[in-house]
Amino acid sequence: MDFTTSVKTCLLEKYAQFEGRATRPEFWWFALFCLIVGVVADVVFRHWVVLLINLALLVPSLSVGARRLHDIGKTGWLQLLWLIPVIGWAILIYWLAQPGQPDANQHGVPPAPRALPDMAPGQQP
Repeated sequence: MDFTTSVKTCLLEKYAQFEGRATRPEFWWFALFCLIVGVVADVVFRHWVVLLINLALLVPSLSVGARRLHDIGKTGWLQLLWLIPVIGWAILIYWLAQPGQPDANQHGVPPAPRALPDMAPGQQP
């Protein structure tokens, strides 16, 4: 999954979908998108606009985080560890970086890889 596919998936297709599973690329590309949007908004806009943008990204961030934790067999409620400085953050970053379970778990089957767009022979993805 690439950057734009991840953003489209998290913002348009699965905005508030907390069930199911999300791959590592889906989560980390969306996290990068949220970081970039937050930094640019902070530089360009007033603080209340930045607050509105961050609030708009809160639900899809929580939903993709829950789906990512489901992919490794954990509950999405473990995102509450973000509230514990340093130790909670370290634990969550470690879990979110782990490969997903290759087989079905209590949260469903592994996400199917998305097909790459058709390319001319010899062209790199």
